[in-house]
Amino acid sequence: MDETAPVTAALLIIGDEILSGRTQDKNLAYLAAWLNEAGIDMAEARVVPDVEAVVVEAVRALRGRYTYVFTTGGIGPTHDDITAECLAKAFEVPLQVHPEAHARLLAHYGEADFTPARQRMARVPEGAVLIDNPVSIAPGFQIGNVFVMAGVPKIMQAMLEGLRARLKGGVTVLSKAVTIRAPESAIAGDLGEIQAAHTGVSIGSYPFFRDATGQSGAQIVVRSRDAAALEAACAAVIAYCRRENLPFEEN
Repeated sequence: MDETAPVTAALLIIGDEILSGRTQDKNLAYLAAWLNEAGIDMAEARVVPDVEAVVVEAVRALRGRYTYVFTTGGIGPTHDDITAECLAKAFEVPLQVHPEAHARLLAHYGEADFTPARQRMARVPEGAVLIDNPVSIAPGFQIGNVFVMAGVPKIMQAMLEGLRARLKGGVTVLSKAVTIRAPESAIAGDLGEIQAAHTGVSIGSYPFFRDATGQSGAQIVVRSRDAAALEAACAAVIAYCRRENLPFEEN
C-alpha cells in the first residue's frame, strides 16, 4: 500500500425522509470535518431512498471506489429499516442474528419489552463486527470497509468516536483562507492562473453577500497536505490582492 496515497471515504445517506425534505441531514458536515481531522478525504456523498436495489447498487459501487464507506440511517426496528438486509445482499452473505447484539438488546429492554420489531436490530450480515452504541444500545456494524451507523446525529456521532482505532488516516489536509472585500469576478480570472502555477494545492472561491459588516466579497480557500505549497499559494493570492488594490484579510 502506498503510504502517501490519500485515504478516501464516501457517505451513503439512506432514507426517504431525507429525500422528501421531512428530515434535514446533519451528518454529512459533521462526518466530513471529523474525517478531515483524521487525515481522511470525504470524496463523495450520496442520498438514496429506502429501496433495496438502489442501496445495494450504491454500496457495491462506493466500497470498490473508496478506502472507507459510511452509511447512515435504516438500522432501526421498523419495516422500512432495510440497511442490514441491503448490506448482506451487497456482500452476498446471509443475514443473521448477532449473539452479542441480541444479548445487549435483551438486557436493555427486558424479556417483556424485547418485541419482534426490536429484535430486528440484532440482525447483521454474516461476518460483520459490531459498532458500539453508547446512546441507545442498538449497535451498528462494520462489514469489509463499510461502516453502518444510525441516522440520528447524536447516535451517529457517538458511534463514530468508537471507530477511531479501526481507521487508518493519512496526512491531514491543511487549509488557509483569504477574504477579499470585492466582487468575486475581481479575482476570478487570475485565480485560475494561480491555481495552475501551484501544483499540490486546491484553491476554491466562495462568494458571500451582505455579511456581518454589510459587505459582499469572496473567501478564497487554499487546501493542501504540503505546508510549504499551501503558504506559497496563499502568498500568491495576497500578492495579487495587493497589486490590484483589493481589500483583503487573512483567516
